[in-house]
Amino acid sequence: MSWFHNRSEPEALRPRHENFERMEIEASTMATVDELAGLWVALARDQRAYGSHLKPEANRESVREGLARGIVTGGVLVARAEDGTIAGFVQFSPESEAYAQDVTRGVIENLYVRLGYRGAGIGSELLEAAEEQLFDADADRVRLEVLAANDDARRFYAQHGYTPHRVELEKAPENDNHTKED
Repeated sequence: MSWFHNRSEPEALRPRHENFERMEIEASTMATVDELAGLWVALARDQRAYGSHLKPEANRESVREGLARGIVTGGVLVARAEDGTIAGFVQFSPESEAYAQDVTRGVIENLYVRLGYRGAGIGSELLEAAEEQLFDADADRVRLEVLAANDDARRFYAQHGYTPHRVELEKAPENDNHTKED
């Protein structure tokens, strides 16, 4: 399911969290790419509970390469605790579509907060910082994907002004004798 945030939403309606005296949102560096790839693996593992088909470890290297590209282009931000720990990250970019559209969109590719830091508004701060950069780069909309079964994530994004835009459907073969291993 793809969700969109509309730039025209008044700032006053966007949730804000002010409890970050010791948390810094900053651009990531190449020195963090391996740690971020590990966090992505944790994210992918978490998403398996909601029906994700991604294989966490099998995708580590390609995700690492994507994160490296994102770091070089300024599309990865981290939330860093006072002790230097990366509490979470967001990866984002302008959308590169093959079709002409009547809007310019940015994409939130990944947003992850470590378990011990969840519920403190860090995800909100990371999301807001990525949106700000995308809107400053002339995006009219920001889109992201969330697994349909992940009610917490859907609620989080709805609280930040995202609404369903496009729904992806899938179907497994009706014959349970057919598998990828065949």
